[in-house]
Amino acid sequence: MKLPGTLEALIDALRVLPGVGPKSAARMAYHLLQRDRPGAQRLSDSLKIALEELHHCERCNNFSETPICELCANPRRDAQLLCVVEMPVDLNRMEETQAYGGLYFVLMGRLSPLDGVGPKEIGLERLLRRAQDGTTQEVVLATNYTAEGEATAHYVSELLKARGLKVSRIARGMPAGGELEYVDTMTIAQAINDRRAL
Repeated sequence: MKLPGTLEALIDALRVLPGVGPKSAARMAYHLLQRDRPGAQRLSDSLKIALEELHHCERCNNFSETPICELCANPRRDAQLLCVVEMPVDLNRMEETQAYGGLYFVLMGRLSPLDGVGPKEIGLERLLRRAQDGTTQEVVLATNYTAEGEATAHYVSELLKARGLKVSRIARGMPAGGELEYVDTMTIAQAINDRRAL
């Protein structure tokens, strides 16, 4: 049976979301149309407003409604520290820890040559300009510990060190409250390698 064109278009549109295949997209479309039309309207309105109102902060590249976001405009932040993260959600997680008081730069991705994502696609030129603003003293690399995240951290580190900037990397290892018995061997090995003096 052929679906109405508008329903097919909605299902195809929902498939742009990460992890959403054709069956999930169809379930979402039917749910919104059949069970939650007000929710569908809210979703439509919110998406339209977000697309019109949200832009990239001129300093950190995060999403913002203003040219300079609240974090970058906050005079209480340590402007000498610049933390580089892959995505806005990573910035949010860093902020939840309340352990970091510096500023940020959001790459909006990570290097992944197999996916066609190179230095230009993640805004490395903007990062270099930002890091060389005359105020930044240390760049903290907080990319994920995936193959792509590691490659991104290494590439960015080499670029920044070549320009005389101090570069550090967030540590990894044993989770707080973790027991050796339940932790994978790679994590234990990394915790041993990243040990520090007491």
